[in-house]
Amino acid sequence: MKRASLKFSVLLLVSCLLWLLANQIGMSPRQALSIAIFSMSILGTLFFWDFRLSFAFIGTAVLLATKTIDLEHVLEFSSLEVILFLVGMMVIIGLLKDSGVFAWIVSIILRIPHLTAKRFVIIIAVLSGLFAGAVDEVTSIIFMVAAVLEVCDYFEVDPTPFVIISILATNIGSASTVLGNPIGILIASKSGLTFEDFILKAFPLAAVCLLAALVMLMFWYRKSIALLDKNIKDFGANDILIKLISIPADKKLRMNLVIFIVVLIFISLHHRIEVFLGLDANTVLVIVPLVASGLIMVWKHRRARKYIEKDVEWWTLLFFLLLFIQAGTLKYTGSTVFIADKIIKATGNNLNLLTGLVLWIGALGSSLLDNVVLVAAFIPVVQGLQALDVNSHSLWWALLFGGCLGGNITLIGSTANIVALGILEKERNIRLAFLNWFWVGLSVGLLTTCIVWAALSFIPIYK
Repeated sequence: MKRASLKFSVLLLVSCLLWLLANQIGMSPRQALSIAIFSMSILGTLFFWDFRLSFAFIGTAVLLATKTIDLEHVLEFSSLEVILFLVGMMVIIGLLKDSGVFAWIVSIILRIPHLTAKRFVIIIAVLSGLFAGAVDEVTSIIFMVAAVLEVCDYFEVDPTPFVIISILATNIGSASTVLGNPIGILIASKSGLTFEDFILKAFPLAAVCLLAALVMLMFWYRKSIALLDKNIKDFGANDILIKLISIPADKKLRMNLVIFIVVLIFISLHHRIEVFLGLDANTVLVIVPLVASGLIMVWKHRRARKYIEKDVEWWTLLFFLLLFIQAGTLKYTGSTVFIADKIIKATGNNLNLLTGLVLWIGALGSSLLDNVVLVAAFIPVVQGLQALDVNSHSLWWALLFGGCLGGNITLIGSTANIVALGILEKERNIRLAFLNWFWVGLSVGLLTTCIVWAALSFIPIYK
C-alpha cells in the first residue's frame, strides 16, 4: 500500500506539474488539461499496469465532462478502423492456432537435415522475424518459445540464450509489415502508408537489422552455441525432429493455410483495389479481415463465440480505443501543433535531426513504456509537424522502427518480451534478472536503431 500510495502521489504530482508548465509556456486551459489527462493515463499505465484500462476510462470521461472534447470527435478519434482490423485478424489467428498451423510450420522447418547449433540459431531468428511480420509478435513468440524449449530440453542445454534470440528477432520482425505490431496498422491508417510501402521499405530495413543483430548474437552467445553444437553431435537430431512433428498436414490444416494466404494477398493488394474501385484509403484493409472472420464464424459456428470471447483481446482493444481518443484530444485542442512548432524551432527545421529525434525518443520511450501508448502519443505530434510543412515519410518510419526496436532494450519493452519470459518462468522455472537481459538487449537495440537512423537519413526512398 505504501508503494502504491507513493506511485499515485508521483503520478498526480507529475500531471499537475505538466499542467502548470503547459500554462506557463502559453498553452490554453483546454490544451493544458488535455496534456495533464493524457500524461496521467500514460503514467497510470506505467505505474499500475493492471489498472491501465481504469485510467483510460476515467481520463476520457474527464475530457468529456470538462468539454475538452465532444462526443462527435470522440468517435472521430477512436480509430475504429484500427480496432475493427485487429478484431478480424484476431479471429483469423484464433482459427490458425486451433488447427495447429504454426506448430506444423515450425516442425517442418526444423526437419532440415544435418542440424548444427549455428543453423538452429539462424532458423529460430529468421523464423521468429518472419512469423512476427506475417501474424503478430505475440502469436509468433508463443509458438517459437515452445519449439525452442522442446529442442533445448532434448539436447540438455539452457534455453535462456535461445529464447532471448527468438524474442529479439521477433521485435525486429514486427516492424517489417503492417501486421507485425498494432503500431503498424495504427501508423498505416494515420499516415497513408500502404501494405506495399511496408513490404518495399520496412521489410528490407528490418531484414538488414535482423542480419546485424544475428551476427552480434552469434558472438554474444558463442559459448552456449558451442555447447549446443557439441550436444547435437552427441545426441543426434533425428529423434527431436520426429518428436516435434505432431500435427499432420490434413485437409483442414491445408484449408486454414489457404484462407490465411488469401487474406494476406488481399491485404497486400488493398491499395490497388481501393484505387481501382474508387474507395477511401484503407477501406479494403478493414474489409478483408472482417469478411474473412465473418465467414470463419459461419464455417466454425460452434466455435464462433470462443473466437470472439477468447481470441479477441477486448481488454487491450478497449485500452487502445480510449488511448487513441485521448491522443486525438491533443490534436483537437491544438496541443500537438504547439509542441510541433517548438520542436521545429529547437531543431532548426533540420529534417534529419527531426527524424533522429523521433526515432530515438521512440526507441528509448518504448523500452520503458508500451509502444502502442508511445506511438499513440506521438502520432498527433508527427501530424502537427506535417501541418507545419514538414512533409516527410521518414518521420513515420522513425516512429515505427523506434517503437518496435526499442522494445528490445529492457525486459518490459514489448508484449512479446513479457509473454515469452512468462512462459520460460512457468514451464522451466527460469526467472531472468534485469541485467542479464539489459546488456544484450541494449546492444542489439542500439545497433539496430543506428542502422535505421543511417537508412532514414541517407537513403532517398525513406524521405
